[in-house]
Amino acid sequence: MAEHGNGAAVHGSGQRPRIIVGVDGSEASVAALRVARAMAEPLSAPVEAWACWDVPAGYGVYLAVGIEGFKYAADQVLQQTLADAFGEVPSFVHPRLVRGRPGPALIDASRNASLLIVGRRGHGNFVPGSVSSACVSHAYCPVLVVHAPEAGAKADAGAAHSTAAP
Repeated sequence: MAEHGNGAAVHGSGQRPRIIVGVDGSEASVAALRVARAMAEPLSAPVEAWACWDVPAGYGVYLAVGIEGFKYAADQVLQQTLADAFGEVPSFVHPRLVRGRPGPALIDASRNASLLIVGRRGHGNFVPGSVSSACVSHAYCPVLVVHAPEAGAKADAGAAHSTAAP
């Protein structure tokens, strides 16, 4: 893939596209992983499932006790979300724990991605969540925002509602 002016990978240069998915354990992130799989398989694209973690404000207390618990909890969420999305994780899906706040970490990762997929965890029917809003506004590649399946709806990639942003 060639680099385009905004840093996003462009098809046609011989490299496979790279898809990054933000994972937080929500139904929307499970749906986002399923959409990523449906898109990645025909393209032979690797998918990176990113779970971000950080130490809460007032970290001084946590440094004395240790911060490994936060990383462990994020890893547990990542593994459970992958299991919920796929059962057996496909070989082209690579889990990744990343220390940092999700919005800035995913935006930075978008510099070397062909597509960034995030779930929508917004507040109410019309307000997207802060991470998905930040990614749509600031990512260096196209962003796909996937909504969680409605109650009673099929939970496969075809049933997930999504919104794309260039």
